[in-house]
Amino acid sequence: MVLYGTLVNGLGILVGTVFGLFFTKVPERYKETIMSGIGLTVVIIGIMMGSSSDRIVVILLSLLTGAIIGEAIKLEDRLNALGQWIENKFQGSSQSQSTIAQGFVTASLIFVIGAMAVIGSLDSGLRGDHEVLVTKAVIDGFVAMVLTTTLGIGVVFSVIPVLLYQGSIAMFATQIERLLPGDYLQLFIEDMTSTGGLLILAIGLNLLNVTHIRVANLLPSLITVGFILLAYNWFSGWF
Repeated sequence: MVLYGTLVNGLGILVGTVFGLFFTKVPERYKETIMSGIGLTVVIIGIMMGSSSDRIVVILLSLLTGAIIGEAIKLEDRLNALGQWIENKFQGSSQSQSTIAQGFVTASLIFVIGAMAVIGSLDSGLRGDHEVLVTKAVIDGFVAMVLTTTLGIGVVFSVIPVLLYQGSIAMFATQIERLLPGDYLQLFIEDMTSTGGLLILAIGLNLLNVTHIRVANLLPSLITVGFILLAYNWFSGWF
């Protein structure tokens, strides 16, 4: 089943969120320290992923073009608006003053951007191997649990973009070998991993309140990296 790994990943987030709801009474100082620990870990993961490729020009141009597209379509504003719409559905309940929108956007970015989401989905589609996504499900479950204790029920709605994003990649991957040469596919995974790593790094810095980078507006770079890599390889053939 092509979507098995993706479904397990979504289930992991759901379970983690449910457990997190039982720990919402944890003292604030514990939550702050835990979030700092998550932020530091995310920073380290981002640094490790960011060094996956040595084609710095491709990564830079991908981020630049992605930023232009993201700002032009106001992607982060649209994500926040979606989160606010979800939050409005809870008006009048005990969660009406919660950070549902923040939980949705933050969790979605953390769960969707990572290299494991891309590589795991490709493995599911190309080889029917779901090990990477099952491993990601365990990691995401623990992250969802901790995020829920701080950001609330909004974390659970991140399951939707995770299922759509990873499911789409897995389904597309069943046809990708007929569209892309094997060598290019490997380079593409490396460059996307590196680009995604920098976005993960930005998320970590935001979680630590070091920066306020509009990470969502950089998401198109995960798509433009493929086109930039094609152009890079084409021009390289002339030199």
